[in-house]
Amino acid sequence: MSPTDTTRTPGKAAHPYIPNSAPEVKAAMLAAVGAASVEDFYADVPESLRLGRPLNLPNPLAAEQDLARHVRGILAKNRTTDERLSFLGAGTYNHYVPAVVDEVIRRSEFLTAYAGEPYEDHGRFQALFEYQSLMAELLAMDVVNVPTYDGYQATATGLAMAGRITGRRRVLVASDVHPEKASKVLDYTRSQLDLEPVAPVDGTADVDELRARLADDVAAVWIETPSFTGAIETQIRRMAEAAHAVGAVVVVGTDPVGYGVLTPPALQGADIVTGDIQSLGLHQWFGGAHAGFIAVHDDPRFVMEMPSRLFGLESTDVPGEYGFGDVAYERTSFALREEGKEWVGTAAALWGIAAGVYLSLMGPDGMAELGELLLARTRYAQRRLSAIAGVSLGDDAIHLREFTVSFQTSTAADIVDALRADGIEPGVVVGERTLLVCVTDVTSAADIDRLAAAIEAAIDSPKEQDA
Repeated sequence: MSPTDTTRTPGKAAHPYIPNSAPEVKAAMLAAVGAASVEDFYADVPESLRLGRPLNLPNPLAAEQDLARHVRGILAKNRTTDERLSFLGAGTYNHYVPAVVDEVIRRSEFLTAYAGEPYEDHGRFQALFEYQSLMAELLAMDVVNVPTYDGYQATATGLAMAGRITGRRRVLVASDVHPEKASKVLDYTRSQLDLEPVAPVDGTADVDELRARLADDVAAVWIETPSFTGAIETQIRRMAEAAHAVGAVVVVGTDPVGYGVLTPPALQGADIVTGDIQSLGLHQWFGGAHAGFIAVHDDPRFVMEMPSRLFGLESTDVPGEYGFGDVAYERTSFALREEGKEWVGTAAALWGIAAGVYLSLMGPDGMAELGELLLARTRYAQRRLSAIAGVSLGDDAIHLREFTVSFQTSTAADIVDALRADGIEPGVVVGERTLLVCVTDVTSAADIDRLAAAIEAAIDSPKEQDA
């Protein structure tokens, strides 16, 4: 049967996009596994969860050029941050990506169909070892994993590690966590941990309330810095000392982009530091190239609880010769299979190589300049926007890259609608009158001035119409 024959009865012909969809091939596969029909594989799925009808999909386009044209038409509806002035953040950030980063990860020995993980090593192990080393230096930690799926999973894994180490369930959430991150961490850990939020005060953790709720059944204190609104936690050491006094583990979720100037959590008492590396040389790409990191001290209690792969220097059969390979492979789910403490599968190794190239290019001085620039641009944006009549800042905390503003006479949605008409994405609506604004190294002072002028005009416009 021709793979382009799509005019026959659905289910009776091969589909041009789906491998092994020819009826005779499907029949042979079913016979090989002893199944009467495909339905046998879904017998355990309750009827209430089944769609009960075919998906409402258009007929496939058999010619490749027709399909390519169709997809290009869909993609043409997108607008990138190269075309519009963007102050969007909330987890995916528009940082500058040096050209050399893309050049390296497009090389055939790294760019593969399987997450940057070919089955032959053409320098990948060394590249990821260098990434781990650079991240460890930036974070002032000893051990960093090969990247996981994203920062959400990394933080969930860090908390699960704390639960296994302490044998406890309670986790006190001290900071303002990204709502989507909090949701995913809850999904990941609900069978192992009980998450208890401690409401922040003026943008940062309420240390006194946290200390009052600490007890010897607390597995971990979870701190986010910068928080969802970009606030920097300045009391990590106090929280860590209180947590350690009751035997709890301190897990800090963070973005590493600011640690050229900020004091790393590891130097303030953090036991496990987690986060996402999207800010380190990874594009936004309509949702982001994301990858998670987990960093710990050189302590076997913590290292042996890490489910992710670690690459290090290994001796070879040749005396005095070293190569790059897995460290403590026996602790991973790859080795333990169903007996593993936590499952880890396809990772995001290619993004680790990208971040490694970025960090090696930036160096300590470059990361320091970047951190200083982000702090300065953030403060400038706060001052410019809060100077507008009817606009106020969400809190008095120190912020890196993101902050909230509130409007007295306008809704945040109205501001967004008005500025979009002018080619500006002013931020993410996080409340009826509250907007989360993000600035990065690609945001100039002139861009911030344009945002401020546009917001001021949008606020004044309804008054002019009323007059």
